[in-house]
Amino acid sequence: MTVVELIISILLFFVLFFGIGFLLNMLLRMSWVMAIIYPIIVIFIVDDVRFIEYFRNSGQAFPELGNNLINLAPADMTILLSGLGGAIAAGFVIKLLRKKGYQMF
Repeated sequence: MTVVELIISILLFFVLFFGIGFLLNMLLRMSWVMAIIYPIIVIFIVDDVRFIEYFRNSGQAFPELGNNLINLAPADMTILLSGLGGAIAAGFVIKLLRKKGYQMF
């Protein structure tokens, strides 16, 4: 991965999850909903195990998830963390806007 691709990916994930988080926070009136949902999205991105296997065969699914998270490249981890930063930033912005008097939906 080149440096340009990394920068574009970081920016894209930040803006994408900021936008999704902002809309969800505005519609559901819960300031941190995307920051709570984001780890589940990361699991879907990183792991190849079906979601139901975490309940049926958790003894094998969770160690495999841990292995996949540990083996992520630093660039991939940076991109995923920028998405988390966007989700958290959306929560702060919604709280700030509500504090300033803007009533969204």
